[in-house]
Amino acid sequence: MTDLNRNSSADRGRLFSIAPMMDWTTRDYRAFARTLTKRALLYTEMVTTGAVLHGSPRERFLGYSEVEHPIALQLGGSDAGELAECAAIAQAWGYDEVNLNVGCPSDRVQNNMIGACLMGHPDKVAAAVKAMQAAVSIPVTVKCRIGIDDQDEDTDLARFIDIVASAGCEVFTVHARKAWLQGLSPKENRDIPPLNYPRVHRLKQSHPELHIGINGGIKTLAECQEQLAQVDSVMVGREAYQNPWLLAGVDEQLFGEQGPARTRLEAATAFRPYIQQRLDEGAKLNHITRHLLGLFQGCPGGRRFRRHLSEHAHKEGAGLRLFDDALGLVREPEFEVEAFEKNTTNQPVT
Repeated sequence: MTDLNRNSSADRGRLFSIAPMMDWTTRDYRAFARTLTKRALLYTEMVTTGAVLHGSPRERFLGYSEVEHPIALQLGGSDAGELAECAAIAQAWGYDEVNLNVGCPSDRVQNNMIGACLMGHPDKVAAAVKAMQAAVSIPVTVKCRIGIDDQDEDTDLARFIDIVASAGCEVFTVHARKAWLQGLSPKENRDIPPLNYPRVHRLKQSHPELHIGINGGIKTLAECQEQLAQVDSVMVGREAYQNPWLLAGVDEQLFGEQGPARTRLEAATAFRPYIQQRLDEGAKLNHITRHLLGLFQGCPGGRRFRRHLSEHAHKEGAGLRLFDDALGLVREPEFEVEAFEKNTTNQPVT
């Protein structure tokens, strides 16, 4: 088993991650994220076992660029045999980790015994984890909630973790909200159930041998550092997508390393070759650039940048020239670099 001491290289490698988000953490977003951070652990959107086993072409569901490493494939499913087969496929495709979704509250996936409903079936999750681990040598991890429906006690979460850990899982990322399986939409389940960070902190205290990560409502790197005093890792979701410049400070503030971009324009410019490559492969410009719409948030010309891409990137023949035109509408504040340097003077987390 992997040594998951707080200061081990394996543990520090997953110190910060970007949450798997449907329709958001696509291969294009992930490649863009790499212009801002080299160290964040990236996750795919959830891919169901059915899509992996029967989808065609498989590249559509599993394809990624080498620049995206380290990258984890998140699987949705509950059949141990199918999950084991998918985990083996993920390893063959070069993924660095395979993660089981035990947190999605969607009615659609519940009907297929996928996601948060599995928190009510810890033995089934344990069987799946055991089968997956037997099929691969890469880490098999679990992302879950603090509970579902009327699971209101620390003991409810601890029981689930204990059963799954007994099957060999050592890494859990816990969304610090409950999921209501009836009566709330997936969107409402991301906002209405209150955050309960202390429950995740207590879980770590009672399970020091496990790697416990936290997710939910975290919006700044300062908040990440506060959480890292209590748990082993932090996963950021919507803020990393809607305000991607947040990622530019990850490598310096959390890992003590120079990040790949000093300014937003530098990051956007570094992404140009990737855009051209994807266009040459037949991708549409708007499918790529939609992930950059929040990059210049708060900058002079930021709204014009978003408007230009939103109104024109979907048109026939839209290409790199249009993207460059959009960049020409933006002026970064003169204090951009100075502010960046000021905000990255904190010591890395150890």
